[in-house]
Amino acid sequence: MTTFAKISQVAHYVPAQVIENDDLAQLMDTSDEWIASRTGIRRRHITKDEETSDLAAQVATQLLQKSGTAPETIDFIIVATITPDSAMPSTAARVQAKIGATQAFAYDLVAACSGFVFALSTAEKLIASGRYQKGLVIGAETLSKTLDWSDRSTAVLFGDGAGGVLLEATDQPHFLGEIHRTDGSRGTDLQSGVLGLSSPFSEAGEDAPYLKMEGRSIFEFAIRDVTKTLDDLLASQGLTDEDVDYYLLHQANRRILEKMAKKLRSDIRKFPANMAEYGNTSAASIPILLSECVEQGKIFLDGSQTLVLSGFGGGLTWGAILLTL
Repeated sequence: MTTFAKISQVAHYVPAQVIENDDLAQLMDTSDEWIASRTGIRRRHITKDEETSDLAAQVATQLLQKSGTAPETIDFIIVATITPDSAMPSTAARVQAKIGATQAFAYDLVAACSGFVFALSTAEKLIASGRYQKGLVIGAETLSKTLDWSDRSTAVLFGDGAGGVLLEATDQPHFLGEIHRTDGSRGTDLQSGVLGLSSPFSEAGEDAPYLKMEGRSIFEFAIRDVTKTLDDLLASQGLTDEDVDYYLLHQANRRILEKMAKKLRSDIRKFPANMAEYGNTSAASIPILLSECVEQGKIFLDGSQTLVLSGFGGGLTWGAILLTL
């Protein structure tokens, strides 16, 4: 029997501390009007004492509880993040320990804002191999620790949070198509955490820990390259915009969603948005949005809707998955 994968449960978690745009105006030359009019962001959640693995473990625990799944029945855990607790052990390994998933192998996937989509694609292949029955795919970030809080071009954009899904084996296809891309030649347009050489046997390199972004370049990249990929993905499956119920896109900027919807000749109501509450949470943005849409009754987990999930950002990376949910 052919094995397929399906998303059977969703969850999200964000830190309790909320930082309003007006709070940032106390730290830098900005204002609520300046931030909201350019990005659609009103506030973001910033961790006080929770690390990335803590946020991810909260999501994993919810997924197990909602689905009635025993932790020892989980086969694998993939955490998409660019803000791990440490280089090793991986954030996923820490989550595995926190939830008691003793039989699961675990690893991190680093692809910035495309991370969740890339991780979900990878997990779908693991399930479809027939070797694994259940896996957790989580996007989790504490981007607050990567920011220069005096730089209004970046600090106002990002927040902390986590979201994820439980993926299970099924006998019906749910993942219909995908396209993933990377252009490393443009990678420095959005980068973070550069570590310089520091051994006694090498020339000293310069650290560049803070997140840096060429905003205009990233904006144009999203409108041009990502929109084309979405068009190509639908065409590859013989579908049009009319066949899609919702586009769950990375939550970077409200203007990006509006322009992409226009280029796709689609209704903006098909593009749910929550960056007003959370800002840009990188790999966590799509699963947080998905979980909220399920909570709000917009999206069901009964296989009746067709969705496009698309992430895009640092790397430069971008990708899209067409699936029924």
